[in-house]
Amino acid sequence: MSEPRAVRPPNPSTVSKGIIGLVIVVLVAVLAIQSFTIVQAGHRGVVLQLGAVQPKVLEEGLHFKIPFIQTVLPIEVRVQKAESSQVSASRDLQTVTTTLAVNYHLDGATINNLYQNVGMEYRARIVDPAIGESLKAVTAQYTAEELISKRSEVSAKVKEVLATKLSLYNVVLDDINITEFKFSEEFNRAIEQKQIAEQQALKSKLDLDRIKIEKEQEITRAQAQAEALRLQKQEVTQELIELRQIEAQLKAIEKWDGKLPNVTGGATPFINVQ
Repeated sequence: MSEPRAVRPPNPSTVSKGIIGLVIVVLVAVLAIQSFTIVQAGHRGVVLQLGAVQPKVLEEGLHFKIPFIQTVLPIEVRVQKAESSQVSASRDLQTVTTTLAVNYHLDGATINNLYQNVGMEYRARIVDPAIGESLKAVTAQYTAEELISKRSEVSAKVKEVLATKLSLYNVVLDDINITEFKFSEEFNRAIEQKQIAEQQALKSKLDLDRIKIEKEQEITRAQAQAEALRLQKQEVTQELIELRQIEAQLKAIEKWDGKLPNVTGGATPFINVQ
């Protein structure tokens, strides 16, 4: 029978080398991971170095950064939509509630300035207040009726004013759509009554025009008849009268049966009795 082998304890120096090697591998792996960052599509990367915003903005894709020193903050630059309902006053002091939708996006090239000056709450701090201020400034230039009849013009002015305000903070306005104007019940009733009055006035005008045209037609017909009579009188001469008398007597002779009438009116059909 063989004797059992004695188990030797591990060499302390070997264990220490193994632990150190493992730590080095882990550190290298962590450093490798922390040295790269990926900016997703539709975003830009704001570089923070020990908390300070750096001038360089990272585009979409893979980028190198200093581990544990630099942090990349991804910010979306896709088109965003802000819907709001704003209460303002028209030029004639009518209260109007305007519902509008605003499409905008952040300027990717200067998004680091937006983050540094405004932060991530840019909609609550910049976009929404700018929408309200622009809308109130424009609606005050129009009466309530003009806001309805000139909606496209009002929309264009709001867009112009709003674009100027947002550009100060590196926000780009894409488009706006005014979806609805709401007025007070009193104003709506006044508009309805005005429309009814305008329709009645239009009907009265049309009736008056029709009567006027009919009268003019009657006058024209009367003038034409009078002119015809005048022309006929001008054409009647003594020779024409005598000719018509002779023609009448000839027709009477052709129809006479040879007998004198029992009663005459003072003359035979073809003999003039004095």
